[in-house]
Amino acid sequence: TKTGSEAADLRAVAASPPDEAAAERLSRRSPYYNALLHTTCVPTRLAAGHADNALPRSATATVNCRVFPGVSADDVEVRLREVVADTGVHFARVNTPTPSPPSPLTPEVMEPIRRLVDEMFDRAPIIPSMSTGATDGLATRNGGIPTYGVSALFGDPEDARAHGKDERVLVRSYYEALDFWYRMVKAFGGP
Repeated sequence: TKTGSEAADLRAVAASPPDEAAAERLSRRSPYYNALLHTTCVPTRLAAGHADNALPRSATATVNCRVFPGVSADDVEVRLREVVADTGVHFARVNTPTPSPPSPLTPEVMEPIRRLVDEMFDRAPIIPSMSTGATDGLATRNGGIPTYGVSALFGDPEDARAHGKDERVLVRSYYEALDFWYRMVKAFGGP
């Protein structure tokens, strides 16, 4: 549970319209919040030279950008060019982002989830959020199929190790999540 100024900033960002100053404070507080609230670009691969004892004639950097909804790839490229500020650097897109519409949080979707959460997790809050990672939902949403990810995994938020060599999940949480997902699929699939 978040408290104090962090909780106040989270409420301010969730308001309509969102509080931009609160979003900036949250972004400075945590890389995770920054990724939820902005486009992020990270150099993921660097390559240069042919030998350890020779100056490279060229260098290549692969920069992975996770583009925030409503932001165009062209705007991201313009910003990258501004940051690099070197006309000798060549930019080439490896992939063109494909925006997708958000999936609506209708009562038909939320009510079965609410019932299961109340039953299994003592009325824990349900907090819709956007994933900072990629899913197949991009293709299904663009195909007209609303797509949702529902997590029932609980753990220590300060010990997140997703995709690391030491990625882990609490054993109890794993089995509870399996039970939750089984019941959820049955709830949406009918009798």
